[in-house]
Amino acid sequence: MNAIGGYFELELRRGEELHANAIKLNTGRNAFKYILLANSYSKVYIPFYTCEVMLEPIEEMAINYEFYSVDSNLEPIFNFDLLKENEAFLYTNYFGLKDKYLKKLKNTVDNLIVDNAQAFFSLPLEGAHTFYSPRKFFGVSDGAYLYTDKLINNQLEIDYSFERLEHLMRRIENNAEDGYYYYTRNEIFLSNQPMLQMSNLTCKILQSLDYTEISNRRRYNFLFMKESLKDINLLDFELHESQVPMTYPFLSNNSFLRNILANYKIYTARYWENVLKWVGKDSIEYRYTSSIVHLPIDQRYNISDLERIVKIVRNEN
Repeated sequence: MNAIGGYFELELRRGEELHANAIKLNTGRNAFKYILLANSYSKVYIPFYTCEVMLEPIEEMAINYEFYSVDSNLEPIFNFDLLKENEAFLYTNYFGLKDKYLKKLKNTVDNLIVDNAQAFFSLPLEGAHTFYSPRKFFGVSDGAYLYTDKLINNQLEIDYSFERLEHLMRRIENNAEDGYYYYTRNEIFLSNQPMLQMSNLTCKILQSLDYTEISNRRRYNFLFMKESLKDINLLDFELHESQVPMTYPFLSNNSFLRNILANYKIYTARYWENVLKWVGKDSIEYRYTSSIVHLPIDQRYNISDLERIVKIVRNEN
């Protein structure tokens, strides 16, 4: 029985989640684990160009796995005739910009697992397992959404998130630098967590967001950056009508650009450090990991913010 009256809770807008019909879990890697548990795959093919946390459930469950490479368009270099009936193929929707290719891939692969951690707004493909990680796009500390047609029987307990919000609060009250330690602490904490349902707090936050405004802002910002930097960017990703990108990936020959931007308090993520240990220095994965600078284009920023980024990038290239 819920209490009535008394002190107020954190008040959030009562809206609808974008993935309201998905299975709600506590982390993306546990969404991946759910798929593996439900389907009992004998082997999984995964890209070299991915986060090492994807190995957590595979190794925990002692499932055979094999890496594959991608080309300069971030598409698999792989003989799909090798796939057996009980083997799965994991593909990452890189930077939220590979929706079109995924539709083609689905026609080739039966047991396709789509990692949409970088593509929150991309729709799930019918017949493919698909999972999302909202904290890559919004101010939440955890959570995941999963679409799959095969369910496990276990009744999962509900996670709690209230002790993992400090980095979010410190960034509001103080600054990004003050909250960074607590952000990294939270990332470490999420490793090897038991599979749980999404917390009520994370769910409430995700229900409070204006997804139309957020998606429009991200697309507008991406297109502004593309128009401003296309002549010096060695990458050229098209933004199709349905796509909402995570970042604007910028590739140049300036290996110091990430550090230069950080000196101006412009912080860019690197995806993913572990790849540098997995592949040779002459591989496309090594180059993309070490050299792509993921320029922020998310819903927090307006054109004046982006102009500040563009000016520095152009001056350094």
